[in-house]
Amino acid sequence: MKRSIILASLLLGACTVGPDYAEPQVAVPANYLEAPASEAATLDRWWQGFGDGELTALIDRALSGNLDIELATARIREARAMERVAGASSSPQVAAQGSVTRQRISENAFPVPPVPGGSGAGGGLVLGEEFTTWRAGFDASWELDLFGRNRREREAAAARTGSAVWSRRDAEVTVAAEVADAYVRLRAYQALKANAEAELARLQRFEQLVDARTRGGLVTGQDLEQQKSERAAAAAAIPVLEAQAKAEIHALGVLTGQSPDALAAELAPTAALPTPPVIPAGVPSDLLRRRPDIRAAERDLAASTADIGVAVADFYPRFSLTAAPAMVSTALGALLEWGSRSFSAGAALDWPIFDGGRRKANIEVQNARQEQAMIAYRRTVLTGLQDVEDSLSRIAGNRSQLAELEQAVVNATRAEDIARTRYRGGLVTFSDVLVAQSRRLSLEEQVINTKSAMARDTVALVKALGGGWSDENTENVQ
Repeated sequence: MKRSIILASLLLGACTVGPDYAEPQVAVPANYLEAPASEAATLDRWWQGFGDGELTALIDRALSGNLDIELATARIREARAMERVAGASSSPQVAAQGSVTRQRISENAFPVPPVPGGSGAGGGLVLGEEFTTWRAGFDASWELDLFGRNRREREAAAARTGSAVWSRRDAEVTVAAEVADAYVRLRAYQALKANAEAELARLQRFEQLVDARTRGGLVTGQDLEQQKSERAAAAAAIPVLEAQAKAEIHALGVLTGQSPDALAAELAPTAALPTPPVIPAGVPSDLLRRRPDIRAAERDLAASTADIGVAVADFYPRFSLTAAPAMVSTALGALLEWGSRSFSAGAALDWPIFDGGRRKANIEVQNARQEQAMIAYRRTVLTGLQDVEDSLSRIAGNRSQLAELEQAVVNATRAEDIARTRYRGGLVTFSDVLVAQSRRLSLEEQVINTKSAMARDTVALVKALGGGWSDENTENVQ
């Protein structure tokens, strides 16, 4: 009865030591500086808003075949297995055991004569006798989690599983954005190449005119040589653009989990730059819920907090119950008889008294790691806010720049046409034509680059907002 009262008091007094986790409260602005408050967009499949079937197909293939995502998936499996390992420590541990032992009694082992008759006549020992012992039984143990060590271990393991899940979602966000960014760069290089090829054709036609005027004595040979130089420079730019386009095709092949040349035939034909959609940014507080790297950092903080409890629990005693029922006999045929039963049971207390300050230092280590996790979380939030603001600012700048550039191209084209017409009439020098031609070509390239930048900055904005992950891709990972 007294033992029961003591055990009951211990169980009732059981507690979970260490700090209880509370989700951190981080102050964020009410609105973005670069955009008005709006409803958050649905960003699960944001790439469909670009209206480009090839881009959609590439991202879908990457989400199912990218190796970074597969690696993140394997880490979820590892974390969930570790969670089960942590949970098993709170359960009773039972192990079956069996043994057979052959022994010989030393003739010089006893200072007094053995019992007369030996084992053959009354169970006494016979010096020099050999015999076999058979044993079959169980060993069972159960550590009483009176101070919550195991509970804190399970909390930490569960938090790390959550971090692994959010890290996989972050991998999805990153891969989708990288595919879109590489695809936009590919189409931009192809557009620049097409523009360069069209310019080369124009230069070749104009070279024929200059050649005819040179042969007619209307201009000097200098004009023809300058035109040949311009044509050669335009031709030299084409292989570089083609090589850059191929590099993006190779990158897209690897991003989709294939060899670099797997998409060469599919993506080699030139296609238009995708038109980016307008993405509502929502409000900054949405980031704390939507952005996977922030959610992963929060789970890392939760795990570090639980680790402190594990370290604190080392200061308290650990209680365990043990039992070892078995059947033991020197004769195999009698092993299962009731008289062969053997049993031991007990309770143990393990309470280190002095360890040179190791446990205290370990608590300090865990406190420092929690502090680092908190700093990392706050830094991730601030970085997310900056990413959104930067993307919004660049998109606004690109939009204004593009409108001015497109008008500038119209004006430069007119100016070049006028210069060419006046050159044919002998009213201006050839250098005037070259200046107008160079100006128009530079502006056309700037338009292409600005359209590309706007599309890429839109992709960056979606990534900054945490778009591109889905619960469906993680809930079935075992």
